[in-house]
Amino acid sequence: MLIEEVNILEKIKRLDTKDDEMLKVVEKIKKTGVKVLWNKEWKEEDGLMLKEEKVYVPKNEKLRAEIV
Repeated sequence: MLIEEVNILEKIKRLDTKDDEMLKVVEKIKKTGVKVLWNKEWKEEDGLMLKEEKVYVPKNEKLRAEIV
């Protein structure tokens, strides 16, 4: 993994703002105590949320622009 990738992943983990979709998923995971939801569509792994096996980036324009 490249240094830039590690930095971006850390920024995603620390991001305070979450969008509605992610908040619902995180709340459901905490409530049920599982790490995988909806037939493996959503998964929590190493402090990151994965949607369909890809890192989910919350709707934060600054961070999304940095990634692109």
